[in-house]
Amino acid sequence: MPTIDPRRYNAVAMSLHWLIAALILTNIGLAWYFNTLTGLPKIPPIQLHKSIGITVLILSLLRLGWRLAVPPPPLPASVTRRERLAAGAAYVLFYVVMIGMPLSGWALSSASKVIQIYPITLYGVVKWPAIAPLTQLPPPQMKAAHGVFVTTHELLAKLAYALIVLHVAAALRHQFLKRDAVLSRMVPFIRRPAT
Repeated sequence: MPTIDPRRYNAVAMSLHWLIAALILTNIGLAWYFNTLTGLPKIPPIQLHKSIGITVLILSLLRLGWRLAVPPPPLPASVTRRERLAAGAAYVLFYVVMIGMPLSGWALSSASKVIQIYPITLYGVVKWPAIAPLTQLPPPQMKAAHGVFVTTHELLAKLAYALIVLHVAAALRHQFLKRDAVLSRMVPFIRRPAT
């Protein structure tokens, strides 16, 4: 039986990390795609985008719960105090994005005048409820709320782009320039450097 390396994230944390990352990247691609469309052809990719977003929300809440229950492995000694602070800030901001984007998307969908015609349906199977108070707003307030949630969603998307670039750059820096064990904590097939 293989032993568990306490210097690595466990299989649950790694699986959630990579699954959420893949879903977020897929959703970014879908958003870029459906923004090139007009009319009815836009509906199916938007519905898939919503389904993936709700899935990211659920998985991110599970991941946060798992992280609180099972703390991450310690960073290698080579990681400086500044890098530790930056990593901590990045983790907090990633959770803001992973939870805030789906919530703002759910809210903007709920505050849309077309929610009655095109309800949120997860993967075409499960009807997901709209946020009831938003669906009950008078038209002017609904339009204003929708605008706020669209802006929030777009700002969180820009934050996500920046975080993804910084996260990947930091991981590559640790792997190829610092040659420490940071990346091997989350990537199962990377061997840890000899200590």
